[in-house]
Amino acid sequence: MKKLVLVLILCSVYSGHLVSQNILAETYNLMPWPKDIKVNPAKFIITSDVTISISPDNNGRVRNAAINFLRRLSNRTGVFLDKGFPLTNKVGSIHIAFDTVSKLSIENDESYSLIVHDTSISIKAKTDVGAIRGLETLLQLTKNNETNYFFPGVSINDAPRFVWRGLMIDVARHFQPIDVLKRNLDAMASVKMNVFHWHLTDDQGFRFESKVYPKLHELASDGLYYTQEQIKDLVAYADNLGIRVIPEFDVPGHASAILTAYPELGSKDGYDYTIERNSGVFDPTLDVTKDITYEFLENLFSEIAPLFPDDYFHIGGDENEGKHWDENKKIKKFKRKNKLKTNHDLQTYFNIKLEKILSKLGKKLMGWDEIMTPNMPTTAVIHSWRGENEGLEKGGSLISAAKKGYQTVLSNGYYIDRMLPVEHHYTVDPIGDAQLTKAEQSRILGGEATMWSELVTPLTIDSRIWPRTAAIAERFWSPKNINNVDDMKKRLKNVSFQLEELGITHIKNRDVILRGMTNNQDITSLITLSKICEPLKVYKRNKDGTEYKTFSPFNLFADACVVDAEDASDFNHIVNNFIKDSNETNAIQVLSYLKIWAKNHDDFLKLTKNPKIKPLQNLSKTLSEVSLILSETIQNKNISTENLSEIKNHIEILNNPFVDVEVVIVDALKELTGYCETTYLSN
Repeated sequence: MKKLVLVLILCSVYSGHLVSQNILAETYNLMPWPKDIKVNPAKFIITSDVTISISPDNNGRVRNAAINFLRRLSNRTGVFLDKGFPLTNKVGSIHIAFDTVSKLSIENDESYSLIVHDTSISIKAKTDVGAIRGLETLLQLTKNNETNYFFPGVSINDAPRFVWRGLMIDVARHFQPIDVLKRNLDAMASVKMNVFHWHLTDDQGFRFESKVYPKLHELASDGLYYTQEQIKDLVAYADNLGIRVIPEFDVPGHASAILTAYPELGSKDGYDYTIERNSGVFDPTLDVTKDITYEFLENLFSEIAPLFPDDYFHIGGDENEGKHWDENKKIKKFKRKNKLKTNHDLQTYFNIKLEKILSKLGKKLMGWDEIMTPNMPTTAVIHSWRGENEGLEKGGSLISAAKKGYQTVLSNGYYIDRMLPVEHHYTVDPIGDAQLTKAEQSRILGGEATMWSELVTPLTIDSRIWPRTAAIAERFWSPKNINNVDDMKKRLKNVSFQLEELGITHIKNRDVILRGMTNNQDITSLITLSKICEPLKVYKRNKDGTEYKTFSPFNLFADACVVDAEDASDFNHIVNNFIKDSNETNAIQVLSYLKIWAKNHDDFLKLTKNPKIKPLQNLSKTLSEVSLILSETIQNKNISTENLSEIKNHIEILNNPFVDVEVVIVDALKELTGYCETTYLSN
């Protein structure tokens, strides 16, 4: 009886959002966190006789998801399932029921309910997409004890907060093969993201096979492009996962690749248009006063549109400075004749004509927030990307767009290529504290994480997207009050390992890069350094976009390092604990890291040096020396003025970038040094 009372109390306590997040996170590694979760005392033991049934049983999307679920479950648990496919005309121990098949759109109902009993599990949804979202949650619930793997007893009712939960991948700067995109689609589905924004063209490449204008891919892709069959295949693959695919063809700026193939569409006569090899904003721009420009775009978009069934079509429209427009006398005359005072007015003229072309093709025009001008129809969708980094109010264009009647999507704050820590992205809310009417709120569709590819290759792109994007996915799906950073980080660790099951290479490719740097020597010392270093942030690595090119391989030490370096995060935490309370336990934890770093240089010196490794020698040596002095100080509880000065000098060295990385334990070392100076300095 006492046990029953306790269970009832627990079920009562574990029912609210905030309570669930703070208490249950230790037990359930769910991401994104569900809208509502309650516990029950049940335990569904995973044995070889686990089966799945589907009602109705003829849906391809749910059937494929169920087969993948069973395979992933078997891989995760080591349980050899007797039935590796859904049952037909029978009710399985896991039963999935849904009402309708979705044609993917923003109107999709992705809600589901999930109940785990001792001997049965039910997933119910209004649509097949909702059903596959429920399956992902169930897989994340997998737990184990000493004897069994099991699903804990829960009752979940879940639905997304936003209908647009996207990831943009730029394939123009560094081309990404289909297999890279597919594994990232799998990862997206695992955290319930539903929009893949495919940035297919830019100054550095045109990545679409055009049969109407073949010179586009023949002359402007370096042979790196997607055939139309590959595009159809990827769109179908995404659809199977409940993910919409939005193509982006950037115009009228960012058009160097287009103009390399068809220079007659350019705004500057006699200009030598070439594919750009560096990063940045360039002058080549379509001449939007020519009839042939619109004929070209209508023909091209008519070819593209049928390959992408989604309602939305992204035209870019960003960063057009109009320099070539200003230098063209015919364009200036056109502006005067049509009472277009500024280049913004001219681009609006262009966008309006494009909107009509796309409307005929059954598409809604979407563009970056520069397209939001006074005369732009509210049928356009505003993609908000500019913020404080561009001298604008944070999230300002998003709120402005919603108030002006536009549908809008937020990417400002979710630029994962800026290499900022996960909490930076997690604490950005698409709506924030803005005071909006219900109608205005409904126009904020959601957001997108954006992965620009100037500094990534197929080898490194996964480590730049994941696991941070899983936390961003939670921001788009979960209730607004699910926002505890420490709790998120605990769950993210488990999600990170689960992403490996899907083929994401964000963990293993660190060692691949380091082995390549050393010609297959012992990389232990480099691994140790990589765990306290992070790539330079906010585009400091590629100053002015000229240091690296579109064919740069990115297989250096900085490419092996990731945001949120694991040892750095732990060390920063334990130093904080030690300063608050310098008891023996906390001292031992601090010393454990300092001793590793002090000894690490000896192992580093055993490496045969080469131009990739040698620049790290000063980093390794300085870290070793400062760690040795600090460890001796804490053990002896004494430090001399000379040693204190030496520590400070070492820290100043570590405070400077090394080969495109920053040492992210510097602040913790400074705090530890300050404590030692106050507490242990000899008189």
